Amino acid sequence: MKRCLSKSLATVGAAFCGIFSGAQATETVWLDSLDLKTMRQGWGTPQVNRSIREQPLAIGGQKFARGVGTHAISTYRLTLNGGTERFTASVGVDDAAGGPATIEFQVVADGKRVFRSGVMKSGQAAKAVDVDLRGVQTLLLQVNDAGDGVTCDHANWAEARFQVSGAKPVSYTPPPEAPYLLTPKPGPAPRLNGPTIYGARPGHPFLYRIPAQGERPMTFSASDLPQSLQLDAHTGIITGTTPPRGEYKVTLRAKNSHGRDRRAFKLVSGDTLSLTPQMGWNSWYAHYDRITDKMMREAADIMIRSGMADVGYQYVNIDACWPVNPALTNNPAMQGPPRDASGNIMPNRKFPDMKAMTDYIHGLGLKAGIYSSPGPVDCMSGISSWQHEQQDAESYARWGFDFLKYDWCSYGNMFSNPPTLVEMKRPYELMGGLLQQQPRDMVFNLCQYGMGDVWQWGAEVGGHSWRTGGDLGFELDRIFEVALKNCEHRDWQKPGAWNDPDYIQIGYIGDARSTGLPAPCSLTPTEQYSFMSLWALVAAPIFYSGDLSRLDEFTLNVLCNPEVIAVNQDPLGQCARIVTLDEDTFLMVKDLAEGTKAVGLCNRGEARASVTTKWSDVGVKGKQPVRDVWRQKDLGKFNGEFKADVPRRGVILLQIGKPSQD
Repeated sequence: MKRCLSKSLATVGAAFCGIFSGAQATETVWLDSLDLKTMRQGWGTPQVNRSIREQPLAIGGQKFARGVGTHAISTYRLTLNGGTERFTASVGVDDAAGGPATIEFQVVADGKRVFRSGVMKSGQAAKAVDVDLRGVQTLLLQVNDAGDGVTCDHANWAEARFQVSGAKPVSYTPPPEAPYLLTPKPGPAPRLNGPTIYGARPGHPFLYRIPAQGERPMTFSASDLPQSLQLDAHTGIITGTTPPRGEYKVTLRAKNSHGRDRRAFKLVSGDTLSLTPQMGWNSWYAHYDRITDKMMREAADIMIRSGMADVGYQYVNIDACWPVNPALTNNPAMQGPPRDASGNIMPNRKFPDMKAMTDYIHGLGLKAGIYSSPGPVDCMSGISSWQHEQQDAESYARWGFDFLKYDWCSYGNMFSNPPTLVEMKRPYELMGGLLQQQPRDMVFNLCQYGMGDVWQWGAEVGGHSWRTGGDLGFELDRIFEVALKNCEHRDWQKPGAWNDPDYIQIGYIGDARSTGLPAPCSLTPTEQYSFMSLWALVAAPIFYSGDLSRLDEFTLNVLCNPEVIAVNQDPLGQCARIVTLDEDTFLMVKDLAEGTKAVGLCNRGEARASVTTKWSDVGVKGKQPVRDVWRQKDLGKFNGEFKADVPRRGVILLQIGKPSQD
């Protein structure tokens, strides 16, 4: 008995010691003690034990001694290797955010969402996070913007800590994704591309370069071309004067030693320009205040040489930093009288002859765009159009520009804050009317960041496209959210009136926060393909704003797929509708003029996902042919649905259905 009792006591003691030993082995690892260099966020850098504004951490009036301050959209990946027991924190909007904020915190363990805070706003009390992580290998801490942009979205992971019994958490950066090519190389035979419908105003100068891939030399011809127009058979450039009002059905043809191609082309002479979304290049995110006349000419040359013009890119647009800028006193080339004795606006010394520059661009069959603001100065403090609107409109026309981007900037200081709807509309209505009075076609782009629901009145004031949100250069992580937001305004979009979510920023781009030299963009190759797919599906203007001098095979592969561009340029002008599948996956469904459907299988999540496209969601029945648009490959006929694995933050772009015989 004594022996048994001793044995029992020994067993209990051993068990107790084991428990005690296990408790001793568990330690606290604070989030703020880890390597935060791999945390990606929408603004600034992660802050240890303070907010993004470098203030003490505070949420809803409660102060916290420890934690990490970040800014939506924020992602932080960790490797746990099964060694972490729990993660706890208090989360919310930092009290020093300085304005209204809407954010959502999420914790994703081994690809499964295990915590979400719901939308949190400024002043709201902190929410507790307490997540069991036993056996978990990888962890993602994420702060989203709740779908309305990242302004003032200052987020705190306060008192954030891990209870660890084995391997400690380690920050993790996924291995870089190697570029891969989806778009097949064009063959040597001619392939005619570009829009099938084109708007121009009667009696105005006409310029159109027929987009055509294939080996040069190539010979062009056109049937039923109006007598006021002439086609250069060697360059494929149509020039002349737009004929009287009406619709002119033309057949374009191209041939070379490898074959021939033909394409229907409808010229609509009337009041509406930009019957399909504008396509081209803009200098801003590549060159900022470094832009020069020489760089603009080189950009036009590269658009021809690279093949971009052969798939439909036609505008070569200068952004800010062409006018005189008294504020940049350290840059003599930008100094000088802002206007001449007659009040005409003056370019800075980097642009010695605007008319000669646009003539050069026009000589290649391309078009030229310019930038200004309705305020006294533009967003870079260059001289702008305030109280000189008519003179400036006439100058832009006299110089030969075909496009004006009109940026809100300092105009906001002229009136109330916030401005009334009448004040928002007034400068665009004024300039829109003046552009229509000029003796040449000028596309008008309203850049006022979606204020006042501009999509409801942009066309009314003469606009052909209008920005629907802020500068995307500050939030490239939001391409899916931006596309979804644009789809909310789809009913206001039509030929000649386009919602503009900002430029395509892939390849080499400059840092929008520092106007730095171009560097590889932060998006993965998959995300770059997604970028182009999303913009095609929402029928957004497609302006590449990267460094053309550093184009590589991959970037051109993304930019120059003629079938993807055809989805964007479809003459119906429809923005896709959204079919939500779950919180990470959705379909984008777009009707095409030929009777088929363009469908995007979209996964904005952080892990690969299986996505099913049901014919009932698409609006078709029976057995349907399915084509992979990026690979330009028919996948076969499918009955009732099509299923595919979509990579992290990926889009699979399909064309479903058989073209009508009309």
